[in-house]
Amino acid sequence: MPQPYILLAEDDLTIGEMMRLTLEESGYAVRSVRDGAETLAAVEERAPVLLFLDLLMPKKDGYAVLESLRESGHAFPVVVLSNLSDDRSRQRCTALGAASYFVKSNMDEEALLDLVKEYARRA
Repeated sequence: MPQPYILLAEDDLTIGEMMRLTLEESGYAVRSVRDGAETLAAVEERAPVLLFLDLLMPKKDGYAVLESLRESGHAFPVVVLSNLSDDRSRQRCTALGAASYFVKSNMDEEALLDLVKEYARRA
């Protein structure tokens, strides 16, 4: 059985590496990208079962990526990663089609894996 493929769009190297290693050690295939333009190109190459999307990235921010994904009709879930914990950011992401909103400062390995398992099971 093939490994579920997860796309991780995170420009912070430390956070991105921690997440990638955690996911790979749990049996997921992970591709890491560091900006919004690269995220959209990676999606066109291979649609993931789940996309983790940072909001504040170079070239195209997470909002622009969400908008592009919605316009192109992609159906996989997107979990937004952000240090922005305000309701306005959450509401904007939800309106643009994000399935979940995850505040990085609240992130721990167990919560991350529980979230991934939930979405991978649905795929």
